[in-house]
Amino acid sequence: MIAIIDYGAGNLQSVRNALDFIGCPGTVTSDPKEILSADGAILPGVGAFGSAMAEMERKGLTDTVKIAAKSGKPFIGICAGMQLLFEESEESPGIPGLGLLKGKVLFFPADKGLKIPHMGWNSINTKKESKLLGKLSGLPYMYFVHSYYVRADNENIVTAKTDYGVTFDAAIEQGNLFGCQFHPEKSGAEGISILRRFAEIAGGN
Repeated sequence: MIAIIDYGAGNLQSVRNALDFIGCPGTVTSDPKEILSADGAILPGVGAFGSAMAEMERKGLTDTVKIAAKSGKPFIGICAGMQLLFEESEESPGIPGLGLLKGKVLFFPADKGLKIPHMGWNSINTKKESKLLGKLSGLPYMYFVHSYYVRADNENIVTAKTDYGVTFDAAIEQGNLFGCQFHPEKSGAEGISILRRFAEIAGGN
């Protein structure tokens, strides 16, 4: 069973639908016991960094999310959910993230003439061997919707990058902890293959 963490700021149903599609049992939940007893957990995210952290705190889930991420069981943050794994964001100055990984979330440069948010299909360049992305071939296209991007302090945890005016971290991996700036659940067959691999790692499929 994969827990899809409902903290009031997630793209829940599309993630649940994707798990249903691959035949992986999944449940949308804000119950700490259910989250911690699951075989793996997904932290989706849509919206602002600060309001997402505030909602997580309001629901009393901040500590639960940290414990789940440190449990050794597979844990993945998607889009804003990946950004929340880091320490801070220019989107919400002074509001700390989960701090599970060192790094910052930055706004796309204003001097590049970029259309913000970055929305649509972009290829990802997988830069190292990855348990989650290892079965992808070539430069697969993934679906992005975001105005801010992650810059991890430790380049060794970055498994894929994407270019959009700047080169940014598109996927990260450290032990049991994974993150995708793109939406695998909206990224066609290649994206679904990532969720299928996550389910396999969790023993949930």
